[in-house]
Amino acid sequence: MKAASRISALLAGIAMVATASVAKADEITVGYFLEWPMPFQYAKVKGLYDEALGMKVNWKSFDAGTAMSAAMASGDVHISVSQGVPPFVVATSAGQDLQIADIAVVYNDNDNCVVKAELEIDKDSAKELEGKKAGVPIGTAAHYGFLKQMAHFGVDVSTMEVVDMAPPDGAAAFAQGSLDMVCGWGGSLRRMKEHGNVLLTGAEKDAIGISVYDVTSVPASFAAEQSDVLAKFLKVTADMNAKWLTDSAEMLPVIAKDSGMSEEDAADTLKGFQFPTVEAQLSDKWLGKATPEFLKGVGDFFKEQGNIPASRDTYDGAVNAGPLAAAAKM
Repeated sequence: MKAASRISALLAGIAMVATASVAKADEITVGYFLEWPMPFQYAKVKGLYDEALGMKVNWKSFDAGTAMSAAMASGDVHISVSQGVPPFVVATSAGQDLQIADIAVVYNDNDNCVVKAELEIDKDSAKELEGKKAGVPIGTAAHYGFLKQMAHFGVDVSTMEVVDMAPPDGAAAFAQGSLDMVCGWGGSLRRMKEHGNVLLTGAEKDAIGISVYDVTSVPASFAAEQSDVLAKFLKVTADMNAKWLTDSAEMLPVIAKDSGMSEEDAADTLKGFQFPTVEAQLSDKWLGKATPEFLKGVGDFFKEQGNIPASRDTYDGAVNAGPLAAAAKM
């Protein structure tokens, strides 16, 4: 299994780049995912962020949260929307000074692993995955979910050939029959399901403690020196989440086009998304208490699995609810 060495390489890369620089006064760059439709994209397309922040907002797409960490470390990206918790934990455990600014989306059904249909393996025969080949995007939420599911089923991952693959690549390889199992999210996950089956549904994963959600993350230096800019950014995002509840018909075509998806596929994906309110996010259920505890659990799990050398004693400092609290008053 090459997962541990892959994460070690990611940690080394993070350690080699400089801490993110604070954005220029007249523009910032924001990272996001294609084929991951979210309400904020309506504001992205309509220029509402530029208007609210009074500056140009550049957008850069990524295929994994690990790449977002590297981009923030180098100063190329100042805000990452919908970064997975595991890549955030990997980076902060390595010493990168990132902070969570809000809970971007909850999606237990939109991140999963799929087993080749021909194998006829389900949750009752999962042990048969030992010795099989799996395509997994290392250091991401999908990787964490994969490890947690295998631990739940008692599958010895060390017997498996785990190949680091971004979801689009994994979906293509899976369709060609070169993988026994593959993990991913969004449009890639839909394509994966055309050739196999999941072991656990989103509800079943949640029941055994596999929570899947993304955050908006920023370099701590940006949060400290551009707190007002960040608060305004989070306010627009929250407004779009609220607008989605009443104006989805107006927003869907814009979101789908910006995501590179059909309206049907975008709508299907969004059905599996939940967007916690600002009030909920500021409560103990999320940023107030549960999120730092969850970060610690993920960090300790990765350490136990040998994927990272050490986890932090506490991740309390990796959560900064101040800008979101300020946004709530705007």
